[in-house]
Amino acid sequence: MTGVTTHSSSDAILARLSKLHPRKIDLSLERIERLLERLGRPQLRLPPLVHVAGTNGKGSTIAFMRAILEASGRRVHVYTSPHLISFNERIRLAGRLVEEDRLVEALEECEALQGSQPITLFEITTAAALLLFAETPADFLLLEVGLGGRFDATNVVGRPAASVLTPISMDHQEFLGSSLAGIAGEKAGIIKPGRPVVCARQTGEAMRPIEREAIRLSAPLILEDRDFFVHEEHGRLIYEDAGGLLDLPPPRLSGRHQHHNAALAIAALRALSTDIPISAVERGLGEADWPARMQPLPRGRLVDLAPSGAEVWLDGGHNEAGGQVAASAMADLEEKSPKPLILVCGMLANKDATAFLQSFRGLSQEVLAIPIPGENGRASEEIVEAARHAGIQAAALRNVEEALSALAARSWPTPPRILIAGSLYLAGQVLAANGVALI
Repeated sequence: MTGVTTHSSSDAILARLSKLHPRKIDLSLERIERLLERLGRPQLRLPPLVHVAGTNGKGSTIAFMRAILEASGRRVHVYTSPHLISFNERIRLAGRLVEEDRLVEALEECEALQGSQPITLFEITTAAALLLFAETPADFLLLEVGLGGRFDATNVVGRPAASVLTPISMDHQEFLGSSLAGIAGEKAGIIKPGRPVVCARQTGEAMRPIEREAIRLSAPLILEDRDFFVHEEHGRLIYEDAGGLLDLPPPRLSGRHQHHNAALAIAALRALSTDIPISAVERGLGEADWPARMQPLPRGRLVDLAPSGAEVWLDGGHNEAGGQVAASAMADLEEKSPKPLILVCGMLANKDATAFLQSFRGLSQEVLAIPIPGENGRASEEIVEAARHAGIQAAALRNVEEALSALAARSWPTPPRILIAGSLYLAGQVLAANGVALI
């Protein structure tokens, strides 16, 4: 990277770069490939990488892989999106969030080379991330797809050590199409010739295009429920594949779905033929952290507004599948410790609120609908209508603070369990308002 004198903050540069956004988004790699050419092709100088696509579970799967690799002594780069509080969260260099001065330097170099030519914010920031990854020594790079796969900006990388496909469901139909098979086909676009692809349990409609692409590219396909298996037994996570059976501690991340994400991570790392001791797998499962994914909030400014003794949980789930796993996690908690469940929900305008909420029918006593400040969110009244359509009592409030205060004003024979969910953007605002630092 050239020695650029920096005077701007990353937020100021990102605001400028957002103005380069094309008037019409066409999924293409041409813009980022031109910029990477000017940057000296950093995508060709990366450490061994694992490329991860899917609809749900990408971040959690990466969190497990990172924790296991780091427990084995490896230095790990990570690229994820979106961020919750600070853009720096998206780029982790050899184990640490990118420092502001290095981020600013990379963004300014990309800005200078891009000039006034159109490019999406995700494309130019991905180019900056690849530049940072290429210039910082590490043993592995865990690279999360932003949208789709085939034409996602991250798909400029050449031959990953492995590709990973998490569960695929309906999302981003405006870009990826209205059929599950079509969406799966786009996400399967990260599969590369001859490189292993590790795939979570999928529906038949999603599985068929993945199998076709793997066969076409002669990519070894490693499937959950065929090549590796996971189940819970006496509170332990039991993982099994051709290499044997692992009797492991339960994941730190809450929810039954995290057992499958953990198994996918283990299968991916074993596909790399990397010598990772079982002790590192055990430690990684216990240390993996991924905020706003079924995250308990034990204290903080917002939590103090809730009813005395209440449990407060935060989850960024925002689509039908996200609603299903969040509701399943809440049902497991209900079975262990019965409490009235209240859902505080805010969603973006392009998300299907009814599909998200329907899994909470018969589980949540009430939905308190709120807007998401500063975002293209659904009106609270629309979420109320969706909740009632899903068969759940609902009311509209102005914000999270008002919702928690309203609950605190009620009389509760048993303190409630409160789940704040519906959007990662909402989750980020809640973490910031509650007073949480991400490291």
